[in-house]
Amino acid sequence: MAGDLNDIVNQQRESWDKFSTGWKKWDPVTMQFLKPFGDEIIQRLALKNDYTVLDVASGTGEPGLSIAGIVDKGKVIAIDLSEKMLATAQENAANRNITNYKTKTGDVTKLPFPDQTFDAMSCRMGFMFFPDIAATLNEMRRVLKPGARLAISVWSSPDKNFWVTVTMGTISQLMDLSPPPAAAPGMFRCAKPEFMVNQFEKAGFKNISASELGTTLSLDAETYWEMTTEVGAPIVAAMSNADAAMKEKIKNDVFRKIHEKFPDGNINMQATAILISGDA
Repeated sequence: MAGDLNDIVNQQRESWDKFSTGWKKWDPVTMQFLKPFGDEIIQRLALKNDYTVLDVASGTGEPGLSIAGIVDKGKVIAIDLSEKMLATAQENAANRNITNYKTKTGDVTKLPFPDQTFDAMSCRMGFMFFPDIAATLNEMRRVLKPGARLAISVWSSPDKNFWVTVTMGTISQLMDLSPPPAAAPGMFRCAKPEFMVNQFEKAGFKNISASELGTTLSLDAETYWEMTTEVGAPIVAAMSNADAAMKEKIKNDVFRKIHEKFPDGNINMQATAILISGDA
């Protein structure tokens, strides 16, 4: 089992490193798209300016960079599997003259910190991909001080996330792909509202709260397609097995569905997340 988990972690690290260039290119778009979820995480953390905060699965830096601006007498440590994603986060920190923000590569199931290190912890859109959710939450609780808060977001159900299902659903349909196992890392693994609440409870968190929050992705179809095929690892992986004719068919079908849903050309694709928080 441990070997399987290590294999998944290594594959994920390679994948995020591979797509880091695309994430850097599209960072302004993706960060604006995800901003409502980061803002809600920050609100739930009730931060004080001297807090030491861990931002998990940080990617290109948010919400950790915004948190650093609030804990101006404290600090933020950002941890992620991908050194190349964190390199963009470091660049973003430097560009914003943020000096109390540090990055560290590492595995969330083996956090490289002593017990009771952090006053708060954030994780935006990471849990769906963690190989062992229970072990991750246990590690998070270990490094949080007693009573410290963890706030996270995960994607809600497919029917509330047209922004990704319009492409992934089309690929699955046209290429006749089997759905991944329910427990396997993936976009909608944590989509049932009670799932993460139960995981928090099992890990010993208290005062658990969960709610849904929406946002929209507002891009024309061509720009959407370009971005999706440069940052979406599952999409690129699936389409790598398609010939040129199939790729064109997938693209045309995605465009058709987008234009059918937004016939006036005012494209605002729905996205919905579940926000969960609890106290260690």
